Amino acid sequence: MMFRGVGLIITLALTIVLLAPHASDAQVPKAMPHIGVLGTDPESGEYLREGLRELGYLEGHTIAIEYRWVAGRVDRIPELAAELVRLKVDVIVTITHPVTLAAKNATTTIPIVFTRVNDPVGVGLVPSLARPGANLTGVSLQGLDMIGKRLQLLHDAVPRLSRVAYLTDPTQPYSPAYVREVQDKAKVLGLKQLLLLEAHTDGEVEYVLAELARERPQALLVEPNTVVLMQRKRIADVALTQGLPTMYGERRWMDANGLMSYGPSLPDHFRTAAVYVDKLLKGAKPADLPVQQPTKFEFVINLKTAKALGLTIPHSVLMRADEVIE
Repeated sequence: MMFRGVGLIITLALTIVLLAPHASDAQVPKAMPHIGVLGTDPESGEYLREGLRELGYLEGHTIAIEYRWVAGRVDRIPELAAELVRLKVDVIVTITHPVTLAAKNATTTIPIVFTRVNDPVGVGLVPSLARPGANLTGVSLQGLDMIGKRLQLLHDAVPRLSRVAYLTDPTQPYSPAYVREVQDKAKVLGLKQLLLLEAHTDGEVEYVLAELARERPQALLVEPNTVVLMQRKRIADVALTQGLPTMYGERRWMDANGLMSYGPSLPDHFRTAAVYVDKLLKGAKPADLPVQQPTKFEFVINLKTAKALGLTIPHSVLMRADEVIE
């Protein structure tokens, strides 16, 4: 009986082994996609997460995301880009031109999806929009076309406007083209004075704000760039205190008491970027994905700020707004 029992056990064990799937046939769990995000502000990261969620990617469950935020320390950008490369992420998403350039210099193999970049061809990131080549593609802000439109809307909204201050960051490669565009548009509109103000650091922003108090322009046009975005609450508050109508390039300035904004929809912008991340994770090549231009634009007017300024926005301008904050 003992031998028959042992024989039965051996027979059952052999049966289980024979019926079990071979190791080569068993499914091996796929590693979770791993992307890196290099940018200037966490708010943009939320737009990207929302776009990825719409595609079925849930952070921490179906995708892992490594964030590296500059937080005003532009000197750390190359170091942060190198960190993401060492982590061997599958895709790097960059936010703004300086961090995109750093990522481009850090790797020629990891796919890069850039966002919030003005004129990517003009600043030398890609050779063309249709065929970006190498390991870069992304979404352009189409900024040069927008800056003249912003000045036009500011002119239309403020009666008898003749003196405008324009705030720019001279270190940005696209800045000279922007300045020329604003100067040309100012002449067409018949403005008597265009006060050019430059800021690249927090200290220079403070100097600019003092210059506004001295020069007393009638309105302020702000070029979208990293330093002013990080200081938007301070800039908008001082402008309001000085009674200056303002025009910005992004909707989020309205939450800082800005008067008007006109530019691409950031949720839509990052939704497109998320689609490109999805394509790259599924095997697409960056060189085969044309750089996308924005298709949805937002003109927003903050009537609460207008009231605080004692400004009545013409009905013809209000009718053109996509959103009016009351």
